Amino acid sequence: MSFLKGGREKDHPKEERANFRVMYGYVRPHRFLLATAGALSLATSASSLVLPLVVRDLIADLSSHRGIATLILAMCGLVVATAALGTLGNYVLRRGAESIVLSARNRLVDRLLRLTIGALDRSEPGDLISRVTADATLLRDAIASAFVGATTGVLTVLATLALMGFVDPLLLLVSWGAMTCAGILVALVAPKVGKATELAQAAVGEMGAGLERTLGALRTVKASGAEPRVAIKVHAAASDSWRSNVRAAKWEALILNGAVVAVQGAFLVVLAVGGAQVAAGKISIGTLIAFLLYVSFLMSPITQLIIAITSYQIGTAAVARIQWAERLPVEQLELDEPAADPGHPASVEFDHVHFGYRPELPEVHHGVTFTVPPGGMTAFVGPSGAGKTTVFSLIERFYEPNSGQILINGRNIKDWPLSTLRSAIGYVEQDAPVLSGTLRENLVFGAPGATAEEVNEAVRITRLTDLVERMPDGLETEVGHRGTRLSGGERQRVAIARALLRRPRLLLLDEATSQLDAINEAALRETVADVAQLITVLVVAHRLSTVTLANRIIVMDAGCIQATGTHAELVAANPLYAELAATQFLAADAIAR
Repeated sequence: MSFLKGGREKDHPKEERANFRVMYGYVRPHRFLLATAGALSLATSASSLVLPLVVRDLIADLSSHRGIATLILAMCGLVVATAALGTLGNYVLRRGAESIVLSARNRLVDRLLRLTIGALDRSEPGDLISRVTADATLLRDAIASAFVGATTGVLTVLATLALMGFVDPLLLLVSWGAMTCAGILVALVAPKVGKATELAQAAVGEMGAGLERTLGALRTVKASGAEPRVAIKVHAAASDSWRSNVRAAKWEALILNGAVVAVQGAFLVVLAVGGAQVAAGKISIGTLIAFLLYVSFLMSPITQLIIAITSYQIGTAAVARIQWAERLPVEQLELDEPAADPGHPASVEFDHVHFGYRPELPEVHHGVTFTVPPGGMTAFVGPSGAGKTTVFSLIERFYEPNSGQILINGRNIKDWPLSTLRSAIGYVEQDAPVLSGTLRENLVFGAPGATAEEVNEAVRITRLTDLVERMPDGLETEVGHRGTRLSGGERQRVAIARALLRRPRLLLLDEATSQLDAINEAALRETVADVAQLITVLVVAHRLSTVTLANRIIVMDAGCIQATGTHAELVAANPLYAELAATQFLAADAIAR
């Protein structure tokens, strides 16, 4: 299995300290709730530790034929108090742990939503989702056990040992050897649990990434008959996770059962030595029974300590994966910035822009330079791979140019707060994505404050009126996952209406008519022409019929600007554009005939 990013090669003290600081960072806002849970846990242990002393006195009173009613009532009270305190403590601990998970998930979700597009391109969405879900759950269990369980477990063990020494120091020394063996076993085996869990979580992330990719293209998978091949890959990741989890379970079982054997060994040794002392008259039978009860009670805090240590190792694996996601680069959104003033068209200028998606890949833009004045429609045409869509991605600052500058209204876009810049732009992607939810929710997604009149006007302009009337619940109709209840052309028109509702100063349309029939394309051309009289419209188009009426057409090829002009000028002067036009219009004429 390819080990996904975010893992660690080996443990060392600096890394452990860093992991501890990170985990405490999640605990700190909820420390008082966890402290309360710890206090209740200690109170539960304290009431349990008093019980053997009461039993010792009870046996002594029975031997002396004294009354035992008070001691029996005390024992019943201790049992009830232990149960009540334990129940309350477990609830408070679980509540605190769940609060930690909620905080961690919210923090990570906020981070992922602000990821740069470049960071997202280099990641697997399914794996990122697993860090929010599965890894955050592991973090909950680890923190609850490590910070509360370890503290109360250590204090309870120390208190138990102190009381054992108070009851009989010799028997304490006899049982100490077995306890030491259990501690050595934990120290040796616990790190193996963390490593195995880290591998398991990486496999879960890989499995989630594979499923996300598959479900996102399920029609293609089915049409290609590729279900068995895809299933094999996902099953392989699931098997890797299973093997790593089984390995972790093996080490956990070894630790826990080793501790059980140690305590049972101590019990037997104490029983033998203590029995000999009772027979010799050196201690009473009540003392021996009380000491044996303490040895038995040791099992609970020792188990608690072991779980805390193994959970901490598991938590460090979760922390490593969550921290990797939190270190991904994000955009800095200045949410307090005012929105751009709508209604005024924007100018756009590229000044010797060079850009490549990754350092190891060839550049997509090679010194791109052009100027678009305010207002009107400007079209970008050229063969596939010319860099047309990249122009829009750079304007939206989804990526930053390697060199050169991009100006909106004469101001470098790097100087614009992102929220202000994007509030001035309406953007229709090539795929025209539609989100799950109602038609109205999709329309107002970028303009949640839009009025009913504004929504109706956008519907009218984009020729969606017939669609709304056909829908069983009108604008409140659910459109299905990714808009599956809409046709490709309807999704495009919904995306355009959504962009127009933002009242942008600059409208970017990337292949916005590619899925429209001839009638709707002609209607949308008229709409775009009307909009271009009010704001600046930039269009990327492969179908030249969409842009023949553009105020200016920019021809791109291989990341460079070939020519700029009107349709008539370019047909006469630019061979590339003339070839594109001749090919498309001749093909259209042939189809018409």
